[in-house]
Amino acid sequence: MTDLSQVREHMNVVGADGVHLGTVDHATGHRIKLTKADSPQTRDGQGARHHYIPAGLVAEIEGDTVRLSANAAVAQEMFETTTDD
Repeated sequence: MTDLSQVREHMNVVGADGVHLGTVDHATGHRIKLTKADSPQTRDGQGARHHYIPAGLVAEIEGDTVRLSANAAVAQEMFETTTDD
């Protein structure tokens, strides 16, 4: 599992294809929480939710960017959401 200690608030999260997926709210345990305002809508068309990315998808952290090992479309399919945000 990837060490998320280098992940900071407001970092950009991009897929392996360079497509922007969101902005880090914070990292906790084994996942990264994206801000509500910058997170894409879910498949059911709902937005304004926190989306979570599993730490296992992080390929590298470079500067202010978290780059994932999966393309943006694939990574978005792996988002976790909660209704209590």
